[in-house]
Amino acid sequence: MPQTAIATLATPVSLNLPIPAQRAAAKPFIKWAGGKGQLISKFVPLFPPVSKVKRYFEPFLGGAALFFYLQHPQAYLSDGNAELIELYQIVRDDVDHLIEALKLHRNTEDYYYQTRALNPVSLTPIQRAARFIFLNKTCYNGLYRVNRQGQFNVPFGRYQNPAICDAPGLRAASRALHHAQLTVTDFEQAVSAARRHDFIYFDPPYQPISKTSSFTAYTSGRFDAAEQQRLAQVYARLAQRGCYVMLSNSDAPLIRELYAGFRTTEILASRAINSKGDGRGKITELLITNY
Repeated sequence: MPQTAIATLATPVSLNLPIPAQRAAAKPFIKWAGGKGQLISKFVPLFPPVSKVKRYFEPFLGGAALFFYLQHPQAYLSDGNAELIELYQIVRDDVDHLIEALKLHRNTEDYYYQTRALNPVSLTPIQRAARFIFLNKTCYNGLYRVNRQGQFNVPFGRYQNPAICDAPGLRAASRALHHAQLTVTDFEQAVSAARRHDFIYFDPPYQPISKTSSFTAYTSGRFDAAEQQRLAQVYARLAQRGCYVMLSNSDAPLIRELYAGFRTTEILASRAINSKGDGRGKITELLITNY
């Protein structure tokens, strides 16, 4: 039978990782559906013995909340969303030019739709990164969603004064990302070289818990049940290899079935992004570990 526990709030502990003395006070600089920024305090007691962690892998990077908290000096960060990874690369390597490009954007509805309609391929990497942040900060509910053609299709958010350009926050993120390796790749390939005492955190698109709750449109592909099964197989192989593996997902029957042999902790989380106001609230998510 699977082991199930209820997570409780805890004061963050010293991670005892070999991080630089000048650790950046960084945090996520984009909104992301299912982002873990508000759950870090619940995750800390469930981290592996961090003094033994050799390398850190995060194959579904999203808003990178866990990376920015841990800031392990040997971090391998990846995602299937090419524009997202390019954004992190620009923040890491050319943050000053990105900040200057962001200052050119303005929060009006007409300008939003003009910018949304631009073909990203026609832009420079700096312009694409600035467009990404601008759309993320000014679109409805900060929701990243694309259609099957890979086109961003979220409507205007009508915010009064969104923080389009947070220069101090971007510079802190740039310092934190300084030594991180960033790649566009499939999650299975991303962890193919992981070995004993490496720490892998999986935060995939969640398995729907109802017919109306499905949201997997972070890229033009879809993360369906077959992908959830493939991920569970990768998880099991990493566990056999002696890695520390942590995974977040919805409290869905399929997820409980796929990870029945591992420790399952129930986490109470707030829905930060939902198309209907009355659909927001507390839900149970699962945090699955092999240690």
